[in-house]
Amino acid sequence: HVQLVESGGGSVQAGGSLKLSCTASASAYHDNSMAWFRQAPGEDREGVAAIDSDGASIYLDSMKGRFIISRDNAKTILYLGTNSLKPEDTAMYYCAATWGGGSWLEATTYNYWGQGTQVTVS
Repeated sequence: HVQLVESGGGSVQAGGSLKLSCTASASAYHDNSMAWFRQAPGEDREGVAAIDSDGASIYLDSMKGRFIISRDNAKTILYLGTNSLKPEDTAMYYCAATWGGGSWLEATTYNYWGQGTQVTVS
């Protein structure tokens, strides 16, 4: 049974920072790729950043330099450090996992999803 549980969202002022966490069940964590997506009301879900089991990562161009994805394989936790937040970063943020191939920032690549954590920037 694969479980992903996000936490760390909240309300911050523009320019602030948050660190999001996604705790994965042990069965969800081995030899996979994981990613963070976000979805604002009325918008499509978009890939923010992804990382494979060896730590190789990719980012949406507009996130480079502001967001950092990382994973602690011992604790089976995925992180997203967010800095210099803007009001347009307001969205529900989801973590996702896959054992298959595909485009890392495409939602259709991922088989398992968490319930999301809300980030609001004012």
